[in-house]
Amino acid sequence: MGGTRRRFTREFKLEAVRLVNEGHESVSAVAERLGIRPDMLRNWKRQVAGLPRAQKHNIFMGQGKATGEEEELKRLRREVEQLQQERDFLKKAAAYFAKERS
Repeated sequence: MGGTRRRFTREFKLEAVRLVNEGHESVSAVAERLGIRPDMLRNWKRQVAGLPRAQKHNIFMGQGKATGEEEELKRLRREVEQLQQERDFLKKAAAYFAKERS
């Protein structure tokens, strides 16, 4: 019973969902052709559905081992977000003190 658990890349999952959404085949037919279970493909499709286009690149992140580049990208995104928050705070503080002077 139970063998090793298969892992699929984010690109594979997105391509499988694209085949279902853009093709003329059913979920079952695409799943059979790709060698995966239909319920797995339905779950992937549900996860992608309803996401804004800008967020679709983040879907399926965090599954499996991240490469060095992916780790660096995550770190840089967190750093950018923190820097933006600091910038916004400093803008508000500058506006407050400028208002206080006049």
